[in-house]
Amino acid sequence: MLENTFNWLLEQQLLISLLILSLLVLERYSLKWLNANFVYKLWLMLPITLLLANMPEHFKPLPNNVISTMLISPKQGFSTTISISWALVYSAILSILLLTATVVHMRFINQLRLTNLDDKVLIDAHPDMPLLQSSAISTPMVIGLFSNQLVLPTAYAQHIDGTALTLIIEHEKVHIKRADNLFNALALVVTLLIWFNPLAWLGYMSFRRLQELSCDEKVLTNKTTQQRILYSKALINCAANSRAGLIAYSHYGDKNTMLQRLNQIKHNGNSSMIAKGALLIFAAGMISSFAIAKQPEAISKVQAISPIMRIEPLYPIQAAEQGISGSVVLKYDISPAGKTQNVSVVNAKPERVFDKEAKKALMQWQYKPSHSGFKDVLVQLDFAIDKHYKSEDLIEKVTVAAK
Repeated sequence: MLENTFNWLLEQQLLISLLILSLLVLERYSLKWLNANFVYKLWLMLPITLLLANMPEHFKPLPNNVISTMLISPKQGFSTTISISWALVYSAILSILLLTATVVHMRFINQLRLTNLDDKVLIDAHPDMPLLQSSAISTPMVIGLFSNQLVLPTAYAQHIDGTALTLIIEHEKVHIKRADNLFNALALVVTLLIWFNPLAWLGYMSFRRLQELSCDEKVLTNKTTQQRILYSKALINCAANSRAGLIAYSHYGDKNTMLQRLNQIKHNGNSSMIAKGALLIFAAGMISSFAIAKQPEAISKVQAISPIMRIEPLYPIQAAEQGISGSVVLKYDISPAGKTQNVSVVNAKPERVFDKEAKKALMQWQYKPSHSGFKDVLVQLDFAIDKHYKSEDLIEKVTVAAK
């Protein structure tokens, strides 16, 4: 199971990398023509495309003539222990990352030392949202995955104008309404799952930036120029007073993206419907192309299937000593990871002479990982004591010479 999951993740990396790279380019170059909320929603392309590309298909038996040219040579291919060891390394690093993220988050929450907000006017103005305060922070933030709470700095009144504070609270309400904290947690888990892909980390940061930009757009829709100025000043003030450790929880303090947010506020509402339409058409075409490309292997490719690691069966000593030749027809499945499974004997001549060694060898064969794997693959192994032995042409002929 671990190896199969690891191989599946590796198979998805090209698709994931191309999608993330496209979204990074859009964030970098298209926000002048496409509003941030539109680009932010395009992140839905990632799960949708992966879902379409990995929809379950019907397994079909391989035709008998598909593997008619397969030959076995001793010690061909590679050892599966390499793949297993890499899967174990991946799992160990993933466990460490997940544990570290959990510990850091819990420690941060404990350090907040939350207390109830004592501003009755503000509480009455927002009766639908729990308001807390903390002396350990300098920027507003929403905490909680399913039950969200808004935390304000204890001295917020000294640093944030009343009008700007109203806009910031509105910004946080957008986060709560969209369950952004929950999606952030899911995005982080996915990033940790593919920790070995640097584009995944860049994509996660881009996702968080676009999330903040889209919230800014929603808040400032139909707002006056004066309100926009006050909101921008509040962002600058939060950045000036932010603490480095809070950036993972509140992007008000991210100085590296503050200029991007301020520039986007100037362009807020300036988007091109033509550009949006063209991009949607392109995105739909790209998703369709990826989905089609990941369909089950065509028959022409299936016909070329061959193991990348083949273990030659040992010739039974007793059969060799008695000069016995024979054949064994085996049926088996190939998992998406390329492992042989459900190996069974369909026919054997003579019976129970070569079955054990044939099955033992076949269970060690390794195929190239595929999207869906294959079921009911048939192979015939011929155990020939000498070159004069002739067997019936059933499915597949692999000659095993006596040592």
